[in-house]
Amino acid sequence: MNIERKENFINENHLDALLKEIQDFYFPWYINQIEVGNNEFKQFCHIFYVNEKINSNYIKLIEPILNNINYKNLHRVKLNLITKTDKIIEHPFHTDSGSNKLTTSLFYLNTNNGYTKFNNDKIIKSKRNTLVTFPSNMLHHGTSCTNEEFRLTLNIVYE
Repeated sequence: MNIERKENFINENHLDALLKEIQDFYFPWYINQIEVGNNEFKQFCHIFYVNEKINSNYIKLIEPILNNINYKNLHRVKLNLITKTDKIIEHPFHTDSGSNKLTTSLFYLNTNNGYTKFNNDKIIKSKRNTLVTFPSNMLHHGTSCTNEEFRLTLNIVYE
């Protein structure tokens, strides 16, 4: 499988409603640490699904996205919020799974100058309402952004 990209993935009204909910004062975000060399950075996460079970009462918010993905079983669904930095910070390369049977889809919720970079030097820019799909064992990394308050991505790992 190659890297696939689909723009205008869901209805814009669904995306606006999702963005409104996750930017609400009461939406629960959790701090996650990212190590880059000798430096540590923080990102905010919300885990909707993990360990073969629903982890969040907010899972209904992302149903329009999940309903447009052809999957058999979910493995993990995580929303990431990386705050604006003075310069683009590239995070370390990683895989979402060591298994060649799993697939990752990244859904970009907002447009910004952050990106996802793959070990073949392919770069996918963060563009609102775009879904990028690739094998979960493919090396890749995300970045911060400098031109928006934050970068929002939904990471979906499935078979």
